[in-house]
Amino acid sequence: MAPRLPRPGRRRTVRTGAVAAAVLALLMWWLLPPDAGPSPSGRITVATGVPTGVYAKYGALLKEDLGQDLPALEVELRRSQGSLDNLRQLTSGSVDFTIATADAVATYRENRQPGAERLRACARLYDDYMQLVVRKDSPVESTRDLKGLRVGVGANGSGVQLITKRLLKAAGLDLTTDITPVRVGIDRMPGLLEKGEIDAFFWSGGLPTTAVQSLGRRLPIRLVQLGDLIGDLHAMGAETRFYRAAMMPADAYPELRATQVVKTVAVANLLVTLDDTDADLTESITRTVIRSRDRIGVKIHAAQKVDLRTAVFTNPLPLHDGARRYYVSIKP
Repeated sequence: MAPRLPRPGRRRTVRTGAVAAAVLALLMWWLLPPDAGPSPSGRITVATGVPTGVYAKYGALLKEDLGQDLPALEVELRRSQGSLDNLRQLTSGSVDFTIATADAVATYRENRQPGAERLRACARLYDDYMQLVVRKDSPVESTRDLKGLRVGVGANGSGVQLITKRLLKAAGLDLTTDITPVRVGIDRMPGLLEKGEIDAFFWSGGLPTTAVQSLGRRLPIRLVQLGDLIGDLHAMGAETRFYRAAMMPADAYPELRATQVVKTVAVANLLVTLDDTDADLTESITRTVIRSRDRIGVKIHAAQKVDLRTAVFTNPLPLHDGARRYYVSIKP
């Protein structure tokens, strides 16, 4: 019986098919996002802020995106009084991640608070804008005009109170002697202004802040410029190096019907964790933070500023190893 000869072109066809499959596999690897390893599972807790503040709103929206990207991970949100309180909760082990302003982080570290050396950043988020809110018919035109008045200065443990104290000092005023400080948060200050129990209040938050929006629908209010303080603020020394001059657009709060921009002071927010947080978990959460920018930005305008080009600038904190691994993995 004559031996069977291979059909002409069969081997070439098999080889061609194998090469095509390899090319397709390589192409798919290149097009797919660089997610490596199993999806993180378990439970994490994130400290945000008061219910009517931007931290709480941002945290709730981020939780939704984490639920989509990391379905095996359970995320619990925890309220707080603000940045300094958030850092205390994080370093005490009560929470796993939090948001804090850069100046609050620097102060926490410079004062050598417990666990300060373990703080690490995942990303620079959006900027907080300092807002001085008064009734529309108020005679207050600058921070200096607050002398002798009842002023909401933020809750104890908040980043608001930290910045307010420095702004008052830049204006030549003392928080404890030149004004009557009312130490409550954004959850209470609008109501006190509406009732006439305070004359003004300071708030540091992203634009827009729900509590200020709601107040503007009920009561004629306006924002007082703080731009005249930036020079004196920076002259106070290293503790004010994280503040920059900024402008709030006229349409930041449509409810106020403002016609001009308001000069103010801004400071960056950081997503913070600890040095021993799992690197795979931190990488995955950092990825979702960057990817969620557009969706969250629809509801929180300030979140549109979250960007790969700026996210790595987390001074005064070094990046967590997991976060750094994510940024390095991004294809050019």
